[in-house]
Amino acid sequence: MPTDEATRNKATLARFHGAVNTGDLEIISKMVDELVAPDALFHAPVPTDMTGVRALKHVWAVLLRAFPDIHVATEDVIAEGDKVVARNTVTGTHRGEFQGVPPTGRSVTYGEIFVLRFEAGRIAEIWGVVDVLSQMRQLGAL
Repeated sequence: MPTDEATRNKATLARFHGAVNTGDLEIISKMVDELVAPDALFHAPVPTDMTGVRALKHVWAVLLRAFPDIHVATEDVIAEGDKVVARNTVTGTHRGEFQGVPPTGRSVTYGEIFVLRFEAGRIAEIWGVVDVLSQMRQLGAL
């Protein structure tokens, strides 16, 4: 049976995904400021030297520029103690440059799994596995 902490952390992740799915960078940035610790550790395929909140905001700016209709569908969420695991399906249309690939107009669908560690109700650490190979194949980059 999930603890109150696990339930709260799952709700926080749901709020974050709700913001992400607005496609509005301002809303996403405000939600990052509210829900993510300023010095959060980010262990994911991020093409930047930034860390913490800055890295997460940068990732979403890049993704929204490339896939303005990006949508994250949560398939599974498992929570225990201070950690939440989410398996997501991401969809979007390639309308802007991404990873050096000019816009193709192609639709992409790829999977990702994230493990989030919470501290004092905020996301303090993120581990991510994103199916970049599938993503790049669908864009014709491979």
